[in-house]
Amino acid sequence: MNRYTASSRPDWPTIEAALTLAVRAPSIHNTQPWRWRVGDQSVHLYADTARQLSAADPDQRELLLSCGAALHHARVAFAALGWASLVHRLPNPAEPDHLAAIELVTHRPTASEVALSAAIPRRRTDRRRYGDWPLPAGHMQLLIERAAGYGSVLRRIEPGPAHARLSWALHAAAQAHLNSPAYRSELAAWSGRHAATDGVPARNATFGRAGDEFPARHFSAPVLRDPGRGPDGAALLALGTASDDRLSRLRAGEALSATLLTAANIGLASCLITEPLEMPDIRAAVRRDVLGDGAFPMAVLRIGWAPAGAGPIPSTPRRPLRDVLDPIESVTS
Repeated sequence: MNRYTASSRPDWPTIEAALTLAVRAPSIHNTQPWRWRVGDQSVHLYADTARQLSAADPDQRELLLSCGAALHHARVAFAALGWASLVHRLPNPAEPDHLAAIELVTHRPTASEVALSAAIPRRRTDRRRYGDWPLPAGHMQLLIERAAGYGSVLRRIEPGPAHARLSWALHAAAQAHLNSPAYRSELAAWSGRHAATDGVPARNATFGRAGDEFPARHFSAPVLRDPGRGPDGAALLALGTASDDRLSRLRAGEALSATLLTAANIGLASCLITEPLEMPDIRAAVRRDVLGDGAFPMAVLRIGWAPAGAGPIPSTPRRPLRDVLDPIESVTS
């Protein structure tokens, strides 16, 4: 296999190190719906549509969000290793699964890039109740700025009518999903796992909690105990975009990654919520009644402080890099 050898390009261990961090990105049900290919001049990201969830994600919105998050993780990792990324998104209209081509140029890492890269292995999806300590205004502003850098708006949903409508949307979607045999079968196939390298492990899923405003999905066979007491103290944030095309979804995934890594870097817990956006009518209601300005909702986030005395969340598994990296000969740059 040919490998990078010229001093103007990263060597193979650098590429492997960066992509190993890239695949730590969050994805719907931990499906990891991406493939990477390395060419003579660039690194390429492809959607793995064989891993699309037909019941939960029929229009590939969450698949593209997931791949966008992996793209941003890769850029952060390469930057920390001394390589800036020039990204060409959706470079080939005739090949819609080709999501990005990344050209790499030498670069002096910034402290922020190194810190974000170091946050990648620490980031977890924490589905437990959070502590009730307030989120500092400076933290909130930083999250908003990081999302805006990728063309997305991140808005805090304060208690009130919009908060109540979002809670309604989540409960309505959860109930509709419980009434869908196809969805239940799909969810069971991708959760409750113990030794797989993909899917949601039982150890990372919480038990249902009666009375929660924003309950977690009903994953199979959960075993994670929630030490939180009382109401959930998480800040509720909605991520939206001006359009709802494939490019907007991909960039929203990058904004999502930037937000989650920033939160992890400053010590905040986070949980991604997409269930109320998986049904067109409920998603339209969220757009109208929660965002209210025409933005298209892409994701909802709970962000806050992990409950006092809570143990760390286990790391979710990832497929080996060899399983998502195609041979170099398959790509010409």
